[in-house]
Amino acid sequence: MDTSFLETFIAVAEAGSLAEAGRRLDLAPTTVAQQIRALETDIGSQLLRRAGRTVQPTVAGNRILARARTLLRDVRDLRSEASDNALPAGPLRLGATPTALMGMLPPALVRWRQAHEDIEVYIEPGTSTALMAKVLAGELDAALLVHPTFALPKTCHWVPLRREALILLAPARLRVRDPLATAAREPFIRYDRSVVAGKLADEYLRQHGVRPRVQFELDGIEHIAKLVAEGLGVSVLPDWATVGAPRSDLKRWPLPAPCPVRTVGMLWLRGSARAPLADALVQMLGEAA
Repeated sequence: MDTSFLETFIAVAEAGSLAEAGRRLDLAPTTVAQQIRALETDIGSQLLRRAGRTVQPTVAGNRILARARTLLRDVRDLRSEASDNALPAGPLRLGATPTALMGMLPPALVRWRQAHEDIEVYIEPGTSTALMAKVLAGELDAALLVHPTFALPKTCHWVPLRREALILLAPARLRVRDPLATAAREPFIRYDRSVVAGKLADEYLRQHGVRPRVQFELDGIEHIAKLVAEGLGVSVLPDWATVGAPRSDLKRWPLPAPCPVRTVGMLWLRGSARAPLADALVQMLGEAA
């Protein structure tokens, strides 16, 4: 059995379309269809069926879907273990939040390329919640994310890398004497309350009796920073890491204590075959910091 055909089957089952699976795998739809037929012939059962304009797994297809994912993970682990180097073979499938990808990660990747140019790193951006779910499911080997508000499973290894207190972000030209008064007075760009830091910011302002004049609410610190720089309002955000010189059109103001803090770190499964790769990258992240 060709395990790449299993990967194609999983992609079709997830996408619900031969064409979309082909785009994800960089294969022509005809090639996708041929691989599915070859896999069905090998297994001896029909795995997919048409359902209107989509393609869905049959009863047999659903039965083997989870085992196919497990088998592919086992094959990747086997290939990683079959390494003549001190570290397992790659690739390292790494998740990263947008702010980590833009701030903490690039200097560490420079060090990684110098030390391990033969080990590829596949990077998937996403929210902390989505990335953590993919690490727990074995779809990602590790992820740079924000620690959730609950305890992590004991199967996980967590290394904190950066603590980021909340700050008031304002246009550099705006005069700020009292950050909380400014947050109450100026148009406000709210950090999405469905993420950890957004919840912390909302609770902090409520505790201090601040009811901001919310103009926009969105996720993405860099996006909010762009709106603030354009003079569309102020925001309460984590004091996130950036690469290069600070922006001259923005200013970060500390908030009165006690101020909430979010923790950014690396998460991976303890028993993963590529755990040594995550550990090596964590060391480089610490050196870069």
